[in-house]
Amino acid sequence: MSQINYDDVSFDDEDEMKFPRADVQGFDRVVEQAVSRRGFLGGALAFGSGAAVMGTGLLNGTSAVAQQTSRFAFEQLAPQMDGTVHVPAGYNWDVLVRWGDPLFNDAPAFDPVAGIPTVGSDRVFGENTDGMELFHQRGTELLVVNSEYVNAKINLPAEQEGQPASADDVVRLQNFQGVTVMEVAEGENGWDVVVDSPYNRRIHHRTPMVFDGPAARHDLLKTAADPAGTQSLGTFNNCGSGRTPWGTYLTCEENFNGYFGTTEEVSLGDVHADGFKRYGVSTKVDPGRYNYHSFDPRFDISKTPNEPHRAGYIVEVDPWNPDTTPIKHTALGRFKHENAAYALAQNGQVVVYMGDDERGEYMYKWLSRDVYVPGGDTSTLLSEGQLFVAKFNDDGTGTWLALTPEDTGMSEAEIAVFTRMAGTAVSATTMDRPEWIAVNPTAVEAYCCLTNNSRRGALDDDGNIRTNAAGEPMVPNAPNPREVNRYGQIVRWRPHNSDHAASTFDWDLYVMAGNPEVYTDGLYAGTANINAGNMFNSPDGMQFDSTGLLWIQTDGDDDNEGDFLGMGNNQMLAGDPATGEIRRFLTGPNGSEVTGLTWSADRRTMFVGIQHPGAPFPDGEGTLPRSSIVTVKRADNALVG
Repeated sequence: MSQINYDDVSFDDEDEMKFPRADVQGFDRVVEQAVSRRGFLGGALAFGSGAAVMGTGLLNGTSAVAQQTSRFAFEQLAPQMDGTVHVPAGYNWDVLVRWGDPLFNDAPAFDPVAGIPTVGSDRVFGENTDGMELFHQRGTELLVVNSEYVNAKINLPAEQEGQPASADDVVRLQNFQGVTVMEVAEGENGWDVVVDSPYNRRIHHRTPMVFDGPAARHDLLKTAADPAGTQSLGTFNNCGSGRTPWGTYLTCEENFNGYFGTTEEVSLGDVHADGFKRYGVSTKVDPGRYNYHSFDPRFDISKTPNEPHRAGYIVEVDPWNPDTTPIKHTALGRFKHENAAYALAQNGQVVVYMGDDERGEYMYKWLSRDVYVPGGDTSTLLSEGQLFVAKFNDDGTGTWLALTPEDTGMSEAEIAVFTRMAGTAVSATTMDRPEWIAVNPTAVEAYCCLTNNSRRGALDDDGNIRTNAAGEPMVPNAPNPREVNRYGQIVRWRPHNSDHAASTFDWDLYVMAGNPEVYTDGLYAGTANINAGNMFNSPDGMQFDSTGLLWIQTDGDDDNEGDFLGMGNNQMLAGDPATGEIRRFLTGPNGSEVTGLTWSADRRTMFVGIQHPGAPFPDGEGTLPRSSIVTVKRADNALVG
């Protein structure tokens, strides 16, 4: 059997190879039944055009958009297919920081051929930027940014073809990932990183962490290096992000399974075997994507089988104190966290919404036991409370199901470590890769990107419909109505009683992406707020600004052919939840994902992440492609958007 080149395999396809999932999810069936039952999309009616007020009926989506005055202070950008960033007329963009740029004066210089050496690789800005947040105190602004993974082919000598050949190589790859905390400041020539700021900090795969919550001190987390099960090293595959109302950063561990492997055949007990299968940890003797396990026994499951249980969490970082130890909050569950979006319940309890980014997995909500009091004790707010999982019904309602020992047959620690199994135990609704969640600051509602599921409705080798992790056939449902979902959609919900603490909610689809140029009508054309000018696929990142505009970032097919004709490169669009209008605002270089978004304290600058550009961006021909953060400003220095 030939060795797989993991540099050419997406995380999604890697998961599919290790643990094939159902092509149709429970959410697909719910949407299909809702479409049939309520007549959505049967004629001129559309989900989520913004015209609908949940529980009071639907209006014609197209007319609702047409009758509203646009809130957008920009003209729609046309799709682009080249190797750079584009923004609308009247806006400018610039590069703030690239992978390998120094955070400290003693950092090694970036070599345009070889990149960065191991020594000092933890003193530079990390690779493959993703989620980010900006924090502001007394005139100082800190940008905190995730670095999701590495492109090993350009991090290591060319002759190694992306595979580490020594422990030193592994350390280099470990240093490029994790989190960067850096001070940024705007001067006469634009924004820059404040090199040598006392706040600058790199958090990587070897940074000390502590556990809290129900899994801390449990046998499932104990290793020879940590017999108490209270401390770990590193945070992994940091995808989306979040923040807390008390001013800390939440970094989200997503595709952590790919870091683990084995150097010899392993005999596993039921707990490890079932858990490894459900979480996609390979038990084959194979270098895998990173091959850490050949040089660092911590990642070799034949030597440390509990180590994978110590990754896959929400990690809290204090950006203002470099001496603090990040906390892995096991109470928020272990799965492939995309991001963490907080809201406050009416009584001040903290709510955190989270998606598990894999086909056939679930959407979750955390509700703290205690209430948030500004300036008060926050130590229990992410460790004491209740974790829930979402159940969607085809009548447009839904329920948050509590993950308790009584309902799941699992202990609290087992629920924290094997959260996916707990969701299956209560029959939660399986979803099409629930990614970023965003909470509207101007209305009591939240949104989740269901990025795509191109495999739904396909048959396995025996001619049967594929099943999901719970053994159910993957067929359309209410929130996932299309048999083959190449384009993705955004589901939104409003909690009952206008309270994020409520256990029930109403839902609809804000948008179903599609291509009305290829499909003139029906589900594949998309909802009424999709047209020839604003087409996109695979919504992934998502953030609200302070005015209630929803910014949507994509990570999809940019070949501009077939079903994706006319969409161009991956992009960022702005959506108005009140009218359903969506406009394209920014396009990235070809091959890139547009991901991560935040604003300066005065909201006159937008920070946007450009991950894994295929073109030699941003430095031009003959240079290595470098993941970067760009700034976007209006030419008149007015508020962005």
